Amino acid sequence: MLATVATHHTPTSILLRVSVTILRDAFLQRLSVTLLVVVAACDGVSHLDDTLGVQSSARWEWHGRITVTQDPRLTLTRLAIDTGHGGGDVGLARYDFNPAEGEGDEYSLTLALDLGRARDLRQNVPYTLGPADARIPAYATVTCFCQPLKPDSVRGTFRLATRGLRQITGRVDATLYFTEWNDPTRHTTYPLHQRIDLVK
Repeated sequence: MLATVATHHTPTSILLRVSVTILRDAFLQRLSVTLLVVVAACDGVSHLDDTLGVQSSARWEWHGRITVTQDPRLTLTRLAIDTGHGGGDVGLARYDFNPAEGEGDEYSLTLALDLGRARDLRQNVPYTLGPADARIPAYATVTCFCQPLKPDSVRGTFRLATRGLRQITGRVDATLYFTEWNDPTRHTTYPLHQRIDLVK
């Protein structure tokens, strides 16, 4: 008895069409992911050359004041929001930096902003950050494996991107100035150039 084997030949044109479709789909998928990353990085708030802090806390209060207390005995400066005595819109954000994990050069920056009336801020307008007489008074502390540092000033700008009922999103471009507690002749600066989110 003879066995017959049926062979099925797929035409070359179909194979070519399937290959082109697979390649096209892979290309479009990669393109869409790349565009998503680029758009996210260029959302008007984030920039490709931002500092690399991870925002680990965000707080926004509608009726508050920024309190700055210094303890020379412990060489500590504390930033807090006081909601018991009225005030305007204030925010407190913390950024954690870890340039080289395990090297001991990790640090955290805490930034406090007195926005006044947030509803009066216009989008994409650079508002000056600075001392108490600036448009937006700003205060900062640093936590690091370094000599104890006390805050001097914050200089730069804040731009409002969006303001909702429970969240403010903006951008901070600032330099934070500090002086060593034990040697007032030694100064240190930290840059902060990135997105800020404040949540009610």
